[in-house]
Amino acid sequence: MLSYSAGDMEAFEELYGRHKSRVFGFLMGKLKDRSEAEDTFQAIFAKLHQNRHRYRQDIPFLPWLFTISRNAVIDHVRKKAARRKYVTDSEYPMESYADPDQGLGSMDEVLSELARLSESQRQALELRFSQGLTFAEIAERMQTSADNSRQIISRAVRKLRSLIAGRGGKHEQD
Repeated sequence: MLSYSAGDMEAFEELYGRHKSRVFGFLMGKLKDRSEAEDTFQAIFAKLHQNRHRYRQDIPFLPWLFTISRNAVIDHVRKKAARRKYVTDSEYPMESYADPDQGLGSMDEVLSELARLSESQRQALELRFSQGLTFAEIAERMQTSADNSRQIISRAVRKLRSLIAGRGGKHEQD
């Protein structure tokens, strides 16, 4: 590691060759998903490279590498949880509204009925689904509360479902 931190790329190749299987095995044990393990594996060796100058020779290399690995797993799990929270927070992904099996009908049907919504409902839907804003961000733009922005979107979706169902669509209402 000292040679690598001094710029010796062959030393990196030696470290990589020596420890890649252990690191990948550790990741598979923790993440249980090959794709996630591969992504995290790359992040670990990128962090190793970025932090090579911070390596202290009084710390054995393997524990240092596995500290980086453990932290990368924690970062990955946190990011994954944040993405999952965003999907949960979004409650209403536009794709599910336009999927006939999910309740609203085709995208053409949805778009044709948008004109029948109130201006605030159309604006909230635009901010949510076209711009991907969170309820808090929508609330800020519309000068209301996050709960109210969620309610506006929920009502807009229910109204769209009702309008489409009223046109003879075979889609259920909430």
